[in-house]
Amino acid sequence: MTSPNPRILAKAETLTQALPYIQKYAGRVFVVKFGGHAMADGDRAREFAEDIVLLKTVGIHPVVVHGGGPQIGEMLGRLGVESSFVDGLRVTDAETARIAEMVLGGGINKEIVRWIGAAGGRAVGLSGKDAGLVTATKLTRTRRDPDSLIEQEIDLGFVGDPSSVDPRVLRVIIEDGMIPVVAPIAAGEDGQTYNINADTMAGAIAGALGAARLMLLTDVAGVLDKNGQLLTDLGAARIAELMEDGTISGGMIPKLETCMSALAAGVTASVVLDGRVPHAMLIEFFTDQGAGTLIRG
Repeated sequence: MTSPNPRILAKAETLTQALPYIQKYAGRVFVVKFGGHAMADGDRAREFAEDIVLLKTVGIHPVVVHGGGPQIGEMLGRLGVESSFVDGLRVTDAETARIAEMVLGGGINKEIVRWIGAAGGRAVGLSGKDAGLVTATKLTRTRRDPDSLIEQEIDLGFVGDPSSVDPRVLRVIIEDGMIPVVAPIAAGEDGQTYNINADTMAGAIAGALGAARLMLLTDVAGVLDKNGQLLTDLGAARIAELMEDGTISGGMIPKLETCMSALAAGVTASVVLDGRVPHAMLIEFFTDQGAGTLIRG
């Protein structure tokens, strides 16, 4: 009897590992945040779309929330519009908000829809404005003056936070067998248009849908210890310890705060993983070893 090809055998073993996960989560929602840097790589973007279609095919309902910071920056540069950042958030005046909505809701959103369609799926592009999906409130930051030590409020312009989410339009799209692709733009009760951080938007939507997973695709492997080794499983108490001793710092702090907020809103678990790794979502979800940092309550 001829021995099976090792590559074919490995694929069969992966499918065997995947089966219990597919059975457990069939019919549940996964909210996936797809970042601007990964989207700039055509191969990664196509693989991402294939993975999203595969999730849908096996009975899991993916909802994609995308960013687009690099693409917004590129367009602002082309148009000669200067921008600045506070704590990683782009200060957004009326002109910048208009350009952000054009780039996010027009170019990027429809490109992801196209990629999913090319992979054999059916996707619908929308933003937080559509059907009142997300209502935003103006986001502000404070900073302590180094001389007076007085807290000063910083006006970020048209940067918002989700204040409420009405997921009915997403449920309609999901129930019709399609994949929602959401741009992080929303209207406020004041009628203004606000640009929202994509991680924050994804977390709010995941909570409103009671998602089984919130998956934040980033440009790092996940949460790393002081030696640069991946921490694969974290709870709230351990995260607090790592923030206190400085192991978790910088841009990872708001990501983990988003993950913890989503858990508090009813999401089963959150994952931070490297979107640059081919098929990272499938490795994380369908194999025993995983691919990122799993965050539980």
